[in-house]
Amino acid sequence: MAPLEIYQFPCLSDNYGVLIHDPDNGATASIDTPEAAAVDAALSAKGWTLTHILNTHHHHDHTGGNLELKNKYNCIVVGPGAEGDRIPGLDQAVNHGETYDFAGHDAHIIETPGHTLGHIAYYFADDRVAFVGDTLFALGCGRVFEGDAQQMWMSLERLLALPDDTTVYCGHEYTEANARFSVTVDPGNPDLQARVAEIAALRADGKPTVPTTMALERATNPFLRPDAPSIRRHLGMADAETVDVFAEIRRRKDNF
Repeated sequence: MAPLEIYQFPCLSDNYGVLIHDPDNGATASIDTPEAAAVDAALSAKGWTLTHILNTHHHHDHTGGNLELKNKYNCIVVGPGAEGDRIPGLDQAVNHGETYDFAGHDAHIIETPGHTLGHIAYYFADDRVAFVGDTLFALGCGRVFEGDAQQMWMSLERLLALPDDTTVYCGHEYTEANARFSVTVDPGNPDLQARVAEIAALRADGKPTVPTTMALERATNPFLRPDAPSIRRHLGMADAETVDVFAEIRRRKDNF
């Protein structure tokens, strides 16, 4: 089986749209639908026809194009069962631990509540790629809108279980702002310092900082590193529970 072809493109002010395409049978899915016109333009640019929408959560900047695209392409809309009544046009609900067959490619469903209560990620193990919506960002994590810090940390731990070589696609270009914050809680991390410089160069050239990899996030993302002794010392929380350190990092980011 040929690997998935993946095409990322900008949407709205800072969202990313992503198309995944099976070259053998032509099946094409949009990972979320931030903006119908942008998704449609990307399909035209690639010469692909939309067969599926894979939604990660219900927020409008991830589902806003569902109905327009479904009406045009008669595609199948897949989304989190826990948010089934909030996903426009939903045809098939999926839940944690299940596997969704996209054109012969197994998408493992990982429930990642916190940003929203029913948020999910799609992990294609054979292709070593994960689509994580707004749970994990390059150098960041999603705001905890509907859940709590315990839920969000549990969700990040689930993503931390993915292999280092997993390519991670997230929903927004937030990395430059995340980098400015990250150095305030992990100032002694040389890997982070190097990454901050790389991010600045990419953005200066108008290039995306997404996708990322689990290996890179493990080494540099403070939201995945609440057990790091350097972060704990800097926060004055050497003996605190891991979830409490994570919650303090999230609190600081909320007020940054």
